[in-house]
Amino acid sequence: MEHAAMKTIGINFNSQPVDLAEGTTLRELISTSIGKELDGNSLAVDGSKLGIAAAVNGAVVPRSAWNTCLLAQGHSVELVTAAQGG
Repeated sequence: MEHAAMKTIGINFNSQPVDLAEGTTLRELISTSIGKELDGNSLAVDGSKLGIAAAVNGAVVPRSAWNTCLLAQGHSVELVTAAQGG
């Protein structure tokens, strides 16, 4: 039985080119990049605070939409970590 080759897409993640599996969600990308498992609500499974925001093509994506935001060829994703102070 032949297996279909996994299709990939190319995006820019924090200004770096990255190849992802087609169908990758923003939540999956963020989970992998921060090394924490995120639940269906995009909250850390371990209960820790994330302190991050994500933007796709310059538009902030609310955490509630990370799980349904499918990434596509050419998307530009920026992950911003909140810092204390000001």
